[in-house]
Amino acid sequence: MPAIGLGTFGSDHVTPADVAEAVKGAAAAGYRHFDCASVYGNEKELGTALQDIFSGGLRREELWITSKLWNDKHGEQDVMPSCQQSLADLQLDYLDMYLVHWPFPNFHPPGCDVTFRGGGAEAYIHEHFMQTWRQMEELVDRGLVRHIGTSNMTIPKLKLVLRDARIRPAVNEMELHPHFQQPELFAFVRAVGIEPIGYSPIGSPGRPERDRTPEDTSPIEDPVIRRIAGRMGAHPAAVCIKWAVQRGQTPIPFSTNPHHYASNLRAVVEDPLTDDDMQAIAQIDRNCRLIKGQVFLWKDGQSWEDLWDVNGEIAPP
Repeated sequence: MPAIGLGTFGSDHVTPADVAEAVKGAAAAGYRHFDCASVYGNEKELGTALQDIFSGGLRREELWITSKLWNDKHGEQDVMPSCQQSLADLQLDYLDMYLVHWPFPNFHPPGCDVTFRGGGAEAYIHEHFMQTWRQMEELVDRGLVRHIGTSNMTIPKLKLVLRDARIRPAVNEMELHPHFQQPELFAFVRAVGIEPIGYSPIGSPGRPERDRTPEDTSPIEDPVIRRIAGRMGAHPAAVCIKWAVQRGQTPIPFSTNPHHYASNLRAVVEDPLTDDDMQAIAQIDRNCRLIKGQVFLWKDGQSWEDLWDVNGEIAPP
């Protein structure tokens, strides 16, 4: 898996066509890893872009393509068709990685408010998740995907999956940036051989308004990050990307700006941070989760912390 990928979540303000153009431009710039998902609503456009990339001379095996199973497709009868639909839309014969996007089978319509609670929403129920996971394993058996993984999981949930899985998760995709370093979860996944993929690696400045709260902070505005960036003559975002890769996680920043995504790629291979830089950044963790996931709560009166097992135990139904 390449050490950096291009995310393809266009949020509320980037069209599928713009994301597809960014994928083509990023491939030309040197990206070989693209992080997709059915819920992003742009896989058909990305499929056309990938065919253009292949027509330009890149071979399929040179790219790493990830997609994800959305929450309303956790049913045993839905996993296989959902993956096949992503393959059809992306115009691929196989995926390098397929993830369970969230561990909660809770559907919400695009653009809904964070207070939305869908009918049939439920807590994490391990037996139900494992029914989904068995179908994920079947995708590997059939050669439709090379690897399977999890996303937005916690240590208590991962321990259960590792105990019961026939094919272990290869990765866990999770929010990781200098203001949300998740040291305990990061150390756990590394210790058990799961690769951490970090979304929102520069703090998700383009996330939807509904996901913003007054206590949010921005790592690219942090004085330590800006001081290092000034010394290096780099953008603060590049410092966040350097930190991520040197720490041992795979960042998947999103940008449709050719200068920005090229700069993010160069950050991985040029001018590494010093040990002092890495130690300084380790000290600015604010435990500031930006993607809180409120729409995945399953009953009224809950706090978003219930999704994340902050006390080390899975929240009861």
